[in-house]
Amino acid sequence: MTASHPAADAGDLRRSRLAGAFTEEYGTAPDGAWRAPGRVNLIGEHTDYNDGFVLPFAIDRSVLAAVRLRADGGPVRLASTYGASGLSRSSFDLAALAPGTVSGWGAYPAGVVHALQAAGHQVPGFDLLLDSTVPVGAGLSSSHAVEVAVAVALNELLGLGLSAPELARLTQRAENDFVGAPTGIMDQSASLMGSRGRALFLDCRTLSAQSVPLPLAEQGLTVLVIDTRVAHSHADGGYGARRASCEAAAAAFGVPSLRRLPADADLSRLDPTTRARVQHVLAENERVLAAVRVLQEGRIRDVGPLLTDSHRSLRDLYEVSCPELDAAVDAALAGGALGARMTGGGFGGSAIALLEEEAVDVVAAAVQAEFAAHGFAAPALFSVLPADGAGRA
Repeated sequence: MTASHPAADAGDLRRSRLAGAFTEEYGTAPDGAWRAPGRVNLIGEHTDYNDGFVLPFAIDRSVLAAVRLRADGGPVRLASTYGASGLSRSSFDLAALAPGTVSGWGAYPAGVVHALQAAGHQVPGFDLLLDSTVPVGAGLSSSHAVEVAVAVALNELLGLGLSAPELARLTQRAENDFVGAPTGIMDQSASLMGSRGRALFLDCRTLSAQSVPLPLAEQGLTVLVIDTRVAHSHADGGYGARRASCEAAAAAFGVPSLRRLPADADLSRLDPTTRARVQHVLAENERVLAAVRVLQEGRIRDVGPLLTDSHRSLRDLYEVSCPELDAAVDAALAGGALGARMTGGGFGGSAIALLEEEAVDVVAAAVQAEFAAHGFAAPALFSVLPADGAGRA
């Protein structure tokens, strides 16, 4: 097996095909196309909604959105290539838009419009066609990439002048208030502010962001994504329960978030489960800071053990892993990876492994053999590199 490095997926051919499909669907050409990448979170899991630190990078797989504004007052018309055969379609009435009125993938564009309306922006009717190379359900933030693509398109077409941090907050409100998923700010920020060959060190309390060198290709390294094909959803109860547990712990100490927890806080006051959740968040923040330090010092391989420690914490303290993710991590390490961990919200999705490019085939074979031995469905494996953030395609 050779993990693939996807071609520059917002290139001329893909954009041209999308424009042609848009014209065929709606009878006229789009006003333009906008790109928003998925993301891999290198380290810093379940820290974002606790006002902590994260270190994601935008990946070279993306959502592409072709959009045309309309002045006829009609409904917003949506189409995407997500359907099993042909296009999948959805629509909604701007005047009647409210949480619960749009379901399925259409809820993500609708959530962005709802958030814009709630912020006082007038949104006219428009037509939209989406295409994506971000695997759905793999924990690579495919839904946030849809929201960001729609947000940057409408921001430009309507001349709103919203900054990247403002767009991140807007899409977070779309996810929280309309879709009903209690996600933090990391995924949108990575998609909006990522840059080629670098990771994004984000302080989720202040939204201050710092670009950090992540020269994988230059160092003969790669990040292998192991998509377990176990679907997950942030709208499910497990994610929300973890967030509620953290919020309850913060409230017990009279602070707005775990980021503000005093260094001498007596965690023994908490029940064992809540204490374990807090211990993960505190230690994970320290791992992010350590990862930033070693990357700034050019010691990229030293990130590996931090990734593995992160997975153990997510597995044992935060309890968001699953047998397939554990098998992926264990097999990758046994095959020679420098470090590996689950990435994303957990309960399925993907693991990542930092490894030498020359070790890709060996590690991939080890993972595939481990999955077969457990009777798991065969995983999808592919390599990713840090890519530029969202913008006009």
